[in-house]
Amino acid sequence: MKAKRLRVVAALMVRGEATPPRYLVQQRPPDTSRANLWEFPGGKVEAGEADEAALIRECREELGVEVAVDARRWSTIHEYGDLTVELVVYDARILSGDPRPLGSQALAFCSGEEMRRLPFCEADVPLVDALARGTL
Repeated sequence: MKAKRLRVVAALMVRGEATPPRYLVQQRPPDTSRANLWEFPGGKVEAGEADEAALIRECREELGVEVAVDARRWSTIHEYGDLTVELVVYDARILSGDPRPLGSQALAFCSGEEMRRLPFCEADVPLVDALARGTL
């Protein structure tokens, strides 16, 4: 049986001018696939939906914020046992609202090194490593 394939978009949102940069991450709910793991905010791109529109919608639904989507920053294809995920990450800026965990159980602003200490979804790990090394 062929694994289902999903296109997923995520936002790299930096808090202030901190050095090293601190990025918004969220912890998945306990009752979902990949429960309790950390990831970057975003979600599935619906049929006929542009990446940018999907990311704006997902940030509104999951975080209660309005965002501007900027440049595409990183992408990968990752195969889980049940699913193949094409993950595309964009720089994004919060235009209005304060992030709240509406679609997750927790939010945090973390440096790349701090993220390395959290259990992340496998598809996100290479991005976390690049951020921690300062190569992205």
